[in-house]
Amino acid sequence: MTSDTFTRTVERLSRQSVDKHFDAYADVAWDEPELALDPADPRFGIWRFDPVGNTEWYRSLPSEVRSRLGVHRVATAMRTGWEFENILQRGLLEHAFWMPNFRPEFRYLHHEIVEESQHTMMFQEFVNRSGMNVKGMPRGMKVLSRLVIWMSRVFPELFFLFVLGGEDPVDYLQRRQLRSGDAHPLVERIMRIHVTEEARHLSFARQYLKHNVPKLGVVRRRILADVAPLMFGAMARVMVYPSRQTRRTFAMPRQVFRHAFRSPEGRELLTGSVAKPRRLCAELGLMTRPARVLWRVMGVWEDPGRDAGEQLGDEPSASGEAA
Repeated sequence: MTSDTFTRTVERLSRQSVDKHFDAYADVAWDEPELALDPADPRFGIWRFDPVGNTEWYRSLPSEVRSRLGVHRVATAMRTGWEFENILQRGLLEHAFWMPNFRPEFRYLHHEIVEESQHTMMFQEFVNRSGMNVKGMPRGMKVLSRLVIWMSRVFPELFFLFVLGGEDPVDYLQRRQLRSGDAHPLVERIMRIHVTEEARHLSFARQYLKHNVPKLGVVRRRILADVAPLMFGAMARVMVYPSRQTRRTFAMPRQVFRHAFRSPEGRELLTGSVAKPRRLCAELGLMTRPARVLWRVMGVWEDPGRDAGEQLGDEPSASGEAA
């Protein structure tokens, strides 16, 4: 990708951030009756493509418990989401702090930081209204976040891979839920706002990597190739699997959890959630033989032929609207 092409892309994303942006409180009608958050609302059952929903254990639960389980999963995802976005914001600020004058990325990065702040408030508002004291990221991932922030300065290509590791699986899950048409109105509104603005964030990260990875030396490219499957495999599981807290709160048997996510549907959900960054890594020449082994070991490898043809309807439009 040429510098001129990259500059035009970044300038377009900055204009879109001005033309279409959202406020966490002005653009979500939190107090309207149709958006009221009642954990017993049957529309809060777990998403239809969640493998847990196909288990006899889940079907045997009382309706109210199924609803509370669904709310707990959504609230946990939102808490995890804003914690990730907090890391992202701090990394973007660190990256921008050392940026020289006249760089088009400076303006866009701050647009993204503002948007992520709005998402953070929106997600935590949902958690507060759910009344559930959910946890977010695993403690080990929170500790490692300091390293990720530092990487935004010394190895930004690795940092922007991390960005995709957190944002792509969430984007995949939310788009699937929006297509299903059975989300609670409040969740649907939050997701539509999120995927619209995240389309720009994902686009910037991909374009940054396409512009900069080809310039790297052999050692750094090898590091990216080997770290990518480990990172995507770990982060996809945090987004796709029910958290340990959720499983304990609702006494989900270990064998139910294992059976659900070792099923073909469970494996497809995990591999599908990282299909786009997996294709990007292949495009960037990061699919070395050792890297392919790691993708398989992490359980997030998919046949390249299937990768090339799947999710054709998932790409955001030029304006960043949800599909």
